Amino acid sequence: MQHSIFIDSFFKPEIIERYAPDIARAMLVTIEVAVLVVVTGIALGLLLAVVRSFRLAPINFLIVIYVDGFRALPPLVLVLLVYFGLPNVGINLPSGAVLWLVLSLVLGAFAEEIFWAGILSVRKGQWEAARSTGLGFAQTLAYVILPQAIRLTVPPLTNRTIAITKNTALGSVIGVPEILNVATTTQSFVGNATPLTMGALAYVALFIPVVLFGRWLETRFAWRRA
Repeated sequence: MQHSIFIDSFFKPEIIERYAPDIARAMLVTIEVAVLVVVTGIALGLLLAVVRSFRLAPINFLIVIYVDGFRALPPLVLVLLVYFGLPNVGINLPSGAVLWLVLSLVLGAFAEEIFWAGILSVRKGQWEAARSTGLGFAQTLAYVILPQAIRLTVPPLTNRTIAITKNTALGSVIGVPEILNVATTTQSFVGNATPLTMGALAYVALFIPVVLFGRWLETRFAWRRA
């Protein structure tokens, strides 16, 4: 009896069959947003770390303010601030664009600090040896320092990327049709927890492979750590 009640509450076959296509479409939206966030966030972080390497005091000051600010504020606060605040200054962005922008900026802030730590971890002798061969500062950074720094940053960057991309669920508060949004909306219609179970399983299906890939990367690059 209890077993049937549990199945009826969390795994009702009729609901699964009816709403599985909706959850599948929501998974595609989640994947699209996550991929865009990863690409733009990591690219932004690397760019800022490279710019910071030139040690231009005014620019570095602005970079530090941006990094510290976006690392300190909860992503949900930033999502709501951008979504409801920008229209007041005449800028209207779709909810999906807001989610992508905010999560990219957050990941970029964390990625910059990780890349910067990687650059600083490369021994000073590497700089001196490269410069002694006639390479300029930019050439030394591009061909000698960055390849070593990026390898060192793979494990922490992978963990941070996974953590940020899971925040795609925050899109539910601004109407992005991702997994949590669709699951909670459907649950309110049917009055049953089955859609939420389907949403949870969808997140597992998406992020377990990502976590396993991240673990493989950590193992692959562990021996390269300084």
